[in-house]
Amino acid sequence: MINQEHPITPPPELVQGWYEDKTDYFIDMIRAAQWGADQELEACCDWLDKRFRRDPFFSEALRAARRLKPPSLKEQALALLDKAEDLSWDINDFSIVRKALEQLDD
Repeated sequence: MINQEHPITPPPELVQGWYEDKTDYFIDMIRAAQWGADQELEACCDWLDKRFRRDPFFSEALRAARRLKPPSLKEQALALLDKAEDLSWDINDFSIVRKALEQLDD
């Protein structure tokens, strides 16, 4: 039996939505784990905000460290160029593409 009083137990409506979505059981487990982890992170951030008199510096730093954003398209392209430098491209080709990518906003 699931303890519905536990703070990171998904509400029944959310679980029902996952069930009705008719997705793979594995995806539902991932969603449930992510939801629980998000609840725990927010509880920790709330505690930090209260502990440090509502100064969001620490909670924002924790949130940024624990919820990393995927690399931007620019970062991915630059990483691929770093890996591909042994191909038959002329060095000038790489430098043109690199300069173009570096000028793009993220």
